[in-house]
Amino acid sequence: MTAIDSYSHNVSGEDEFGFAQAIKAGETIHVSGQLSHDEEGTFLHPGDFDAQLKQVYANFEKVLAHYGVTRNQVVSETQYIVDLPKYNMAMAAANLDYFGNHRPTSSTVGVASLFFPGQLVEISFVIDTRLPA
Repeated sequence: MTAIDSYSHNVSGEDEFGFAQAIKAGETIHVSGQLSHDEEGTFLHPGDFDAQLKQVYANFEKVLAHYGVTRNQVVSETQYIVDLPKYNMAMAAANLDYFGNHRPTSSTVGVASLFFPGQLVEISFVIDTRLPA
C-alpha cells in the first residue's frame, strides 16, 4: 500500500473547504493551486500580477522545503491566469526565471476569475521525487 503524507500551510480555507496544500503519494507530490497569501491566509496584492506571482512562488517554496525536494523535481505545472493575453508574457518570463534550465511540462489556462477579488494567478504543481534535486 502506498503511504500518503499531506502538507498544510495552516491557513483559513483549508479546513473550511476540505483540502490539503499538497499530498505525497508514493514518489509523487500533487500540490494544490498556490496563490498570493500571507502566513495567516490573508490574500495579498490584489490586482498586482508580479507581486502575486512572487508570493505564489514563495508559498510553493514552503511546500518544497517540507518535502525536502527542489523545483528541479517539478514535472508539471498548471497556471490559471485572469486576463491571459495581458499577463502571458509576464508569466512566461517569471517561469523561465523561476525554473532556470529546468523545463517541466506546463499548461496555461485563461480564466474569467479566481477565488479572491483581484486574484490574477494561481499555479498547481506535480513533483516526482525520483528526479535529481
